[in-house]
Amino acid sequence: MPFQVSPGVNVSEIDLTTVVPAVSTTDGAIAGHFAWGPADNRVLVSSEDALVQTFSKPNANTADDFFTAANFLAYGNSLYVVRVVENTTAKNAVTSGTARLIQNEDEYDAATLSGSNGEWLAKYPGQLGNSLKVSVCASAAAFENSVTNLTNYSISRNNSNVVFSNTATTNVSVGDILLLGPDREARKVKSVSDSVITLTQAYSGNTLSAYTTSLTRRWEYFSNVDGAPTTTAYANSVNAQADEIHIIVEDEDGAITGTPKTVLEVFKGLSVAPDAKDSVGNNLYYKDVINNQSQWLWWNSHISKTNAGSRADAGTSFGSPTTPINDSLSGGLDGNAPGEDDYIRGYNTFASAEDVDVSLVLGSAIGQTVAVHIINNIAESRKDCIAVLSPERADVVNNNAYVGKQAEDIVAYRNTLPSSSYAVLDSGWKYQYDKYNDTYRYVPLNGDTAGLMVQTDLTRDPWYSPAGFNRGNVKNVIKLAYNPNKAERDLLYKNGVNPVVTFPGQGTVLFGDKTLLAQPSAFDRINVRRLFIVLEKAISTAAKFTLFEFNDDFTRSQFKNLVEPFLRDVQGRRGITDFQVVCDGTNNTGEVIDRNEFIGDIYIKPARSINFIQLNFVAVRTGVDFNEVVGQFG
Repeated sequence: MPFQVSPGVNVSEIDLTTVVPAVSTTDGAIAGHFAWGPADNRVLVSSEDALVQTFSKPNANTADDFFTAANFLAYGNSLYVVRVVENTTAKNAVTSGTARLIQNEDEYDAATLSGSNGEWLAKYPGQLGNSLKVSVCASAAAFENSVTNLTNYSISRNNSNVVFSNTATTNVSVGDILLLGPDREARKVKSVSDSVITLTQAYSGNTLSAYTTSLTRRWEYFSNVDGAPTTTAYANSVNAQADEIHIIVEDEDGAITGTPKTVLEVFKGLSVAPDAKDSVGNNLYYKDVINNQSQWLWWNSHISKTNAGSRADAGTSFGSPTTPINDSLSGGLDGNAPGEDDYIRGYNTFASAEDVDVSLVLGSAIGQTVAVHIINNIAESRKDCIAVLSPERADVVNNNAYVGKQAEDIVAYRNTLPSSSYAVLDSGWKYQYDKYNDTYRYVPLNGDTAGLMVQTDLTRDPWYSPAGFNRGNVKNVIKLAYNPNKAERDLLYKNGVNPVVTFPGQGTVLFGDKTLLAQPSAFDRINVRRLFIVLEKAISTAAKFTLFEFNDDFTRSQFKNLVEPFLRDVQGRRGITDFQVVCDGTNNTGEVIDRNEFIGDIYIKPARSINFIQLNFVAVRTGVDFNEVVGQFG
């Protein structure tokens, strides 16, 4: 019992209920070229819709990586995505000045912001940022006012031009709403020149000739908020005035949504004071709200409102600009296509098993250099995940110079890759429909191959083969770029390539379950490799709780009692045929104990998948007893 220095009762609680935990086997990982989203950062995506929301729709440059990710998500719901950009030519759109590159939140936090870039930066690199417009309504007057210098104008019925006798039209901006005539007919401003305001829709009221009543203008987005900005409750409580603003983020050109002038985000009731809070303590400071909540913008510098950025608790009176503050962003660039070094940098974010738990690393359309890096420096290094690869596009797409050319080129590509049980190579690319651009594209199959492993995990267990007609059916296939025949499948399979085959009337099927391990071994099969990944990951996680305990009979017995029930469960679920756990004085000798080590030997007989079926149909004479011939034709 624990030591006590005086009489008393001490209660100790000892937990001997530790079990081997379940481990994730369905998380995928990909580094790819996308049109939007944070670069060089891992983002967990759960569906194709979420992929679009975060990384935008595909285009001709990003389709390979986008659809590899989307195809994986057709089978599972957990994919870590890293966007890669060529970081010397990609740029974020800015309000003014020269565009710059800020790839993610870490780079933004470390950046030196400059007012020369205007009030706003696009949140991520890419041309999509050029479609953004930001409108800030920073006062009641900017929300709606009578423009006293805009009098003595005329407009005829069914006309869209408001003509002035003077040239003072500077207080009206494109997008503003004008209220015309005694009926206050609302019309949006299309363009503004010195003496003419052109409307987006013709005026339908009676002709106004030399109308002398001041025009009333409204903020373009007045209907998106509850009313004009005034003073927040917090600012009012500290005797400050006019700190409240509304912010609208718009897809001005339609590049993001497909429809110009679509409102993307609405931020109402914010404050230009950094100490402003709402009634429950939420931060209202517009800089922080935009940075934390906007999918499209970073704050760069203060808007043109007096004392913006000053604390309200000094009784500050903030300025009241009389017109909205409108900014269109420009200068955003997708940059050059990412190179091998860019992809390697992206995949390296998955290099540490301690940082992120992934089971399947998708190769998309990468070439040999990046594929070797993924195998050697990620899968083989971590030893808890599998690299899932496809041949290069040129090996299978329109590569039909002669029969067998595609198979030869696939095998040649395979021979450039290392031998590894932590890598899988399928035989090609598929032709599928791109609903975002109404076209058809060839896409590598490794997203589907990895997806079939996830589907197998969800319907069976990781130690089942993902191939064949029961679990290997590939989705969303119009046709295969290369559909190998039996002789070609023999060549591919002998070299560790898993054929994907379309069988008439039976669909497209993953028709092999080999890893890229060259030497004959149980680990040259996907199901065996994944079985051991599960066992090693789960048991090693549980074994961490044995660290710093005593290496004695009690601890060794406790370890065996921890591992054996788990292995019996796997055995009952057909993952292994037999096992034995040795953890006693035979392998934990005095020398081992003196080195502060602990050894558990776990012997496994893995279950094997059926790859070859032999059916013998034997005709015998009428008088023959079957017992005489059974077993002679094995």
